[in-house]
Amino acid sequence: MFRYTPSLRIAIILLFCVSASAQTPSKPSHDWFLLDPETDQLQGTSVERAYNTLLKGQPSRQVVVAVVDTGVDIEHEDLKNVIWTNPGEIPGNGIDDDKNGYIDDVHGWNFIGGKNGNVTEDTGEITREYARLSKMFANVADDKVSKKQKSEFESYKKIKDKFEKQRDQHQKEYDLYRSMYSNLKMSVDTLKATLHTDTLTLAELDSFKSTNPTLAFAKGFTTHIMKQMGDDGNIDEALTELEEGVTRYKVIVEFNYNPDYDSRLIVGDNYDKINERYYGNNDVTGPDPEHGTHVSGIIGADRSNDIGIKGIADNVRIMSVRTVPPNGDERDKDVANAIRYAVDNGAKIINMSFGKSYSPGKEAVDEAVSYAEKKGVLLIHAAGNDGQDIDTQRDFPSRYTLDGKEATNWLEVGASAWGSDESFVAGFSNYGKKGVDFFAPGVEIYSTVGKNKYKNESGTSMSSPATAGVAALLMSYFPEFTPTQIRDILKKSTRKFEGMKVRRPGGGKIDFNDLSNTGGLVNAYEAVKLAMSMQLKKLEN
Repeated sequence: MFRYTPSLRIAIILLFCVSASAQTPSKPSHDWFLLDPETDQLQGTSVERAYNTLLKGQPSRQVVVAVVDTGVDIEHEDLKNVIWTNPGEIPGNGIDDDKNGYIDDVHGWNFIGGKNGNVTEDTGEITREYARLSKMFANVADDKVSKKQKSEFESYKKIKDKFEKQRDQHQKEYDLYRSMYSNLKMSVDTLKATLHTDTLTLAELDSFKSTNPTLAFAKGFTTHIMKQMGDDGNIDEALTELEEGVTRYKVIVEFNYNPDYDSRLIVGDNYDKINERYYGNNDVTGPDPEHGTHVSGIIGADRSNDIGIKGIADNVRIMSVRTVPPNGDERDKDVANAIRYAVDNGAKIINMSFGKSYSPGKEAVDEAVSYAEKKGVLLIHAAGNDGQDIDTQRDFPSRYTLDGKEATNWLEVGASAWGSDESFVAGFSNYGKKGVDFFAPGVEIYSTVGKNKYKNESGTSMSSPATAGVAALLMSYFPEFTPTQIRDILKKSTRKFEGMKVRRPGGGKIDFNDLSNTGGLVNAYEAVKLAMSMQLKKLEN
């Protein structure tokens, strides 16, 4: 599942107990993630500083970055000039011109679509595992399980317990959102009709008096919500956000935790054939490309068109490999094929802003990661938004293979905010002294979304492409370095914060150094400096 966080204000409305003062501190400018602490007093990636000084006037080569995600709006005003085009394919002729096995893959490929459409909703991996194991063990007593199946049976019991608890919890949340939305809408509609107005303000509600129990409830309920909304108290916005919450949990209940739903009927492949490669369609945008479009803008939104935003890399092409459903968990077969497709078609960096807790097809993904490693392609992965230590909690895909080996072409990235105080680390971000390499901006990141629009989003889904953008910048200006060397440069050049205590995601305080193996923040300026010094040493030798 993709890795950004839901609206903060929905949570505020729902919980009732959080005041406006508990919201995220005042935001800096939209481009804060490009900025620098010395020149701008913001803990961004220092990209603008690098371009304005060290890289000014320097030549670069074009680098292809694959965005393995929900799809990309390839017609977006700020992306259309940086979208990868397959030089060996003639658009729309229905022929596999370059003979790579994918017909009309002009801008990438879609592994979650078929002849008759695209996957929008899918189940979670825990649901698929529950369904698979239930067929084997649902009607089997403990004392009837063979020794050979004992281990898998124990896994089934754990998964069954976890699945049922999660499903029931989401059902409660769905019911709560529906109740909240219904009560608030009824209250707002009643008050608007009574006061003969299309809008409600706190001043109007304060002056309105009534002994009617229904009207008194409507006033009190609506007033409380409006005060929780903060400065403007826009009740229509509250209704919209609650309605979005209802829709979100409806999908979770009806699709994500529905063992009987099978999205592969849309795709049309034989899902049991884990090594099957040639399926899908060429719709790289899909029905809901918001997440993948946001990720793409961070990496490489057009820096030369004076509209929208500036991406991090200035000489990049974005290849869209649609693999992650907008709702539900990605599938290992599709992830493995997405990596292989990207590698075979010229991507040098693959961004993966998704993840999950189960990986029944991990071996296939491991083989694809190894394939990328041999072909010299760098993989960058979002650490996740569960506020957990991934050194102790399972998270997939992973740099560690089933046989214990570690991929050398992998970076795992946590999410940071713009300050340097105790709230520097995003409260949702996963971390790990061993498993996370460093942090990158991932809070309130303003980037492209569908239909020429822009939006703030938060998540390690944003910190991963921030890193991918810096990696692409390095590959572009220093083509002589291998992916492993680029990875090492990024790790060695991180900005350090000696002795800085931060809030540990999940609770308590911790030294920032203990949240990743470098104890640092991605730093484009220092990375370029280090690359230049390594380049000079090469020339001297």
